[in-house]
Amino acid sequence: MARPLRYEAPGAVYHVMARGDGGREVFENEVDRKVWLERLGEVCGSYGWRVHAWVMMGNHFHLLLETPEANLVGGMKWFMGVYAQAWNRRRKRRGHVFQGRYKAVVVNGEESDGCYFRIVADYIHLNPVRSGWVGGRTGKRLAEWEWSSFPSYGRRKAPDWLETGRVIGAFQLSADGQGRRAYAGYLEERAKDREGTLTDDSLKALRRGWYLGEEDFGGRVLDSLDGSVSAKRRKGSLRGSAAKAHDEAEAERLLKRGLKELGLPGRAVELAGWGKWQDEKSLLAALVRKRTGVRNRWVADRLAMGSEGNVTRAVRRVREDAGLGRRLRKLEQMLEKRD
Repeated sequence: MARPLRYEAPGAVYHVMARGDGGREVFENEVDRKVWLERLGEVCGSYGWRVHAWVMMGNHFHLLLETPEANLVGGMKWFMGVYAQAWNRRRKRRGHVFQGRYKAVVVNGEESDGCYFRIVADYIHLNPVRSGWVGGRTGKRLAEWEWSSFPSYGRRKAPDWLETGRVIGAFQLSADGQGRRAYAGYLEERAKDREGTLTDDSLKALRRGWYLGEEDFGGRVLDSLDGSVSAKRRKGSLRGSAAKAHDEAEAERLLKRGLKELGLPGRAVELAGWGKWQDEKSLLAALVRKRTGVRNRWVADRLAMGSEGNVTRAVRRVREDAGLGRRLRKLEQMLEKRD
């Protein structure tokens, strides 16, 4: 089965979430919760992770996680695997505990702009409010949900692996007790209104997809992915919105160079008309379909080829026509020489 693209880099920041298999409760009692926290502390110690915010709910958890080394995948495999094995042993059962792989959204953690750090930390800490367990009309304060990093920001001593300074700094507050209390007071006020826990802009940002940040941040992440991603993508071993973005960025790069090499205009509006430059468009369509996983609809729109069926026929034509096949190989060789 295809897997989501995983971005790993030294100093990367992620919003990580995992849910119980089929919506199953994975934190049924205090033992489960304490074991999860112990394993989290152990993986932070072994892998050097820095946790900035966390919350345990009934059937899922969230982390705002920083990896000083590029080791998210290895650490999460150990963390979730060890917890799941012990969970099953306590119940004398077998099978999956978590629902597929965890979700990891790359977050722009640049200290010069703490906007996205604030959004994720608020989203994580306000989870119990949205679930109706505290805040809102319950009459309970947010700090009463003890299975979260939020109490550590206000009054409870933080474990060694939890760093509160980055979140506090993102709100331009001092890192001392006064700053932490100010942050706690701010969230307690927001928790009083269950419906207003997140702004529309925050929700849009969180639901954007595989990264959280400005568009140029997403571009920088894609640029940093090494060539092995393209090879894996062609084999179908990667999927998801990050892989789609990588494919489209690579296809655009190939097309810009191919259009220039073939003497065609660069913009789709200038390429309008399926009959114009039919051989050249067919070659370029075959090139990007061979080298990337972009859809026919994307190719048709970018090369002004009309329908997806035209793209299918164009690719088949290049494959079956010996002369066009030679031209495609020559074009590939010319582009490779310029890399």
